Amino acid sequence: MMKEENLIPAEEICVRYKVEHQFLISLYESGIIDVITIEKTQYIPLDHLHEFEKMIRLYRDLDINVEGLEAVHHLLKQIESLQKENRRLRNRLNLFE
Repeated sequence: MMKEENLIPAEEICVRYKVEHQFLISLYESGIIDVITIEKTQYIPLDHLHEFEKMIRLYRDLDINVEGLEAVHHLLKQIESLQKENRRLRNRLNLFE
């Protein structure tokens, strides 16, 4: 179970970033962020805050809807995975040089 100091109340996030609660829930339903409910209060894990901030910037600055954010999130995760694989392969290749 996640420690409560690593959780931020969803209501606080909505106020701080001036977003509707439904936007936050849409990101959760799209699999972009996690929302944890403890005693009827929803929380966002602290380690998902960066992803939330990235999505809110894309949503506001580029006017990308939630479906678009889901696609962008998926593509960014693929790029990250490919970059890790590339580093791993380069490290293996360096062993043979």
